[in-house]
Amino acid sequence: MTGWFADGLLVPAIALAALGWVVPRLLARIWPEGVLALLALAFAAAVAMTGVAMGFFLLLYLWQGVPLADLAAAGWGPLLRQLARLGLISALLWAPLLLLSVMGLPRRWRTRTW
Repeated sequence: MTGWFADGLLVPAIALAALGWVVPRLLARIWPEGVLALLALAFAAAVAMTGVAMGFFLLLYLWQGVPLADLAAAGWGPLLRQLARLGLISALLWAPLLLLSVMGLPRRWRTRTW
């Protein structure tokens, strides 16, 4: 199992893509309805997914056996920049599904219409 999860790309890619679909749906439960609110939700979901991806890559590093002290040896700033870079690059996986998920949200609106 560790080979598929940590060494391979298939399971991490599927997990990030699935989270790209789920995060906007979860945020929509507490978010107000409306066009401007939908744009704000898309932005908040993208920021949240970048943070989730950063945590995901940090966990992958730790899963591979890299100590946190070694990761942060140059300081927390370079580590956070590296994780943010990886999180933004991973948008190639999760952003299309995030956009599709956000585009489908107006169908569930009760008080507003598109």
